[in-house]
Amino acid sequence: MIKIALILVLTISGCSTAGQSQMLPITQNTIMSDNNAIAQVTKVEVTGQNNSYTFAVTVDSPDTGCDRYADWWEVITPKGELIYRRVLLHTHVDEQPFKRTGGAVKIKPQQEVIVRVHMSPDGYSSLAQKGTVESGFVSTTLSEGFAADLESVEPLPQNCAF
Repeated sequence: MIKIALILVLTISGCSTAGQSQMLPITQNTIMSDNNAIAQVTKVEVTGQNNSYTFAVTVDSPDTGCDRYADWWEVITPKGELIYRRVLLHTHVDEQPFKRTGGAVKIKPQQEVIVRVHMSPDGYSSLAQKGTVESGFVSTTLSEGFAADLESVEPLPQNCAF
């Protein structure tokens, strides 16, 4: 499916020397196919206690099948150290967005962490959630290549079931 956003004309009313409104054309159309969509963590819910939290992570991903799917989400430090990884064993083509839980995540309530998703074969999404158990999580954008070396750290998916 192709999503098309069109804005053709923007009218700005105001005072001009002739006392008329100006018409300003907008010439750029935005066309984004689902193949270019970006996966992202959209929500993080946490339950549990100090050093033993369960994370319920909602992911919105452009899964197409085992050829392209969200294969894990992870909790990392702002310095890019892996704390916890939840491997996803199959695609979620017909379940978008989807939520999966994982834990026990060994962090303190006030410890700031980042929750991000990985797509096979695309790599890490730059759209993530950042926050603490104590204060909650908000959207953040990570720099390109941030902690990309974690891509080869275990645990890793062994295969895609479907």
